Amino acid sequence: MSQDKDQRGPLQRRREISDHVLSEGSASAADLAERFGVSPMTIYRDIDELEREGVLRKFRGGVTAQPSGVFESNVAYRKKSMRREKEALAAKAVTMIEPGMSVMIDDSTTAFELARLLPGIEPLTVITNFLEALNLLADERGLHLMALGGEYDPLHGSFLGVPCVEAVEALRVDLCFVSTSSVSGGFAFHQEQRIVAVKRAMLKAARRNVLMVDHSKLGRTALYRLAPLSTFDLVLVDDRTPPDVLRSLDESGVGYEVAPT
Repeated sequence: MSQDKDQRGPLQRRREISDHVLSEGSASAADLAERFGVSPMTIYRDIDELEREGVLRKFRGGVTAQPSGVFESNVAYRKKSMRREKEALAAKAVTMIEPGMSVMIDDSTTAFELARLLPGIEPLTVITNFLEALNLLADERGLHLMALGGEYDPLHGSFLGVPCVEAVEALRVDLCFVSTSSVSGGFAFHQEQRIVAVKRAMLKAARRNVLMVDHSKLGRTALYRLAPLSTFDLVLVDDRTPPDVLRSLDESGVGYEVAPT
């Protein structure tokens, strides 16, 4: 029987497993067992725990950090994915923001790239439920920062649930920027019901809504319908968006702009 040779504790090993899979995208259980010098049984226990925590997703014989139709990947993986396209979308989005506005951003890593560009546009009120954006902007004296509370979800790094929805419903903002998991057939979709509830509340609380989606999200499937694209005043896509998708946006009458990467 295989004996574990790894001297690290299970918490440290799981962190390193997570970092490795986030970097590579996926890994087999056999490869992980060899890499970390532990038995297959130990690796499967680690994988089970990481899936329970929502950090990684199991598949037959291994584990992946990539999202599926019913699984939203770890925020660390999403921050690395399509980074160039997200930066391009954010650069386009920030041109819509003027000093004195109130701006709400969701817990997407696309909107996080927009958050990076907000310092210097002042005075500005920024409202979000995304912990990383709150930490990023907390020391910016020119910004009036408002945190949307609720139940903390470590997978998404954000605050969700009924308290968050109620906090959003008490507000009225100039602009709301959101992203989502999938766009298909004239609708925006997302994998998780709790996320959908908060995003819908955000869209209702804003005078103007902007959807920011990179090309990898177009034509994908996700579990819950968030909103028709007609809900958004503008859809921002990157310049790797297929021509047939742009034609469908033209035909549906949805206003869109292409962000150059």
